[in-house]
Amino acid sequence: MELVIRGRNIEITDQIETYARKRIARLERFLPTVSQAELELAQENTRSRDQRQIAQLTLRMTPGILLRAEERHADLLAAIDLVVDKMERRIERFKGRREGRIRPEALEVASSEEEISETGGRIVKVKRFEVTAMTPEEAIEQMELLGHDFFIFYNPETASINLVYRRRDGNYGLIQPELA
Repeated sequence: MELVIRGRNIEITDQIETYARKRIARLERFLPTVSQAELELAQENTRSRDQRQIAQLTLRMTPGILLRAEERHADLLAAIDLVVDKMERRIERFKGRREGRIRPEALEVASSEEEISETGGRIVKVKRFEVTAMTPEEAIEQMELLGHDFFIFYNPETASINLVYRRRDGNYGLIQPELA
């Protein structure tokens, strides 16, 4: 497993890097298919001193699957411990979901009559990512593993980009755009 450690507003010392590598190396025992791990350590000036140190860990696996966890703490080493522990729980949940716990009937196709409210804000961040071919059920699984409310993917059944999202009632929605 390749490990990349980055710092934002913080200097990564040898002690921090050694500690992080030791803690993250444990994850390979739980999930040997991890090809790359990225640890981003940051320090933010917040009102709460307990949440100034941030550790975000992203694991990339071979068929385009990502697992991500983020934790905040007053101490950077404690934030690393917390994010690794959280990632262990995500890995266990990932392994459990691989056994097909998401039912296709839980997926609801969004109707074109649903309106999306405009916020009137401005674009403050642009994010680029690889879109992987998968079924809607696999996209829901990936969305849950990332802890997001929506997930964009390429659906080979419809040969188009689709979006799954979590609805307030606990079910999922699927948006399949059509060209006008």
